[in-house]
Amino acid sequence: MVSEFDRHNAPKDLLTRRQLRAAGLSPCGHDPVAQLRCHRCSYRPRIECTHLAWLYRADLAKPKRVPTLAQEGALDRAMAARQTCPKCKRRYYFYLPLRTQGCCDPCHQGFEPAPDTYTTSPAPALHRLAA
Repeated sequence: MVSEFDRHNAPKDLLTRRQLRAAGLSPCGHDPVAQLRCHRCSYRPRIECTHLAWLYRADLAKPKRVPTLAQEGALDRAMAARQTCPKCKRRYYFYLPLRTQGCCDPCHQGFEPAPDTYTTSPAPALHRLAA
């Protein structure tokens, strides 16, 4: 059975996921030890509460893992694939509707995009795979 608290009587050594992340920590696979209920639902226990947060012990939390340079490069390539238009080769600051339109909105509708919506990065690197 998990303990329940409201925000006024929760112990200081129990933190939510967001509080852990703000402190540079992660639960590292440990299960939550308590629930934090919203103020409104704590006074009406018969109503099913959907506003709750899991609380984790701060002493069991460990520092967040730092991604390697190769992992960051892989993430950047994946993001670039979702943000680059295959027609005009511009990389935008947001994901493109490639599944539905197949290209960016300016290419799809036939107008010039605003300069503040895409990056002016250098040309994409060519793949040099051994055949």
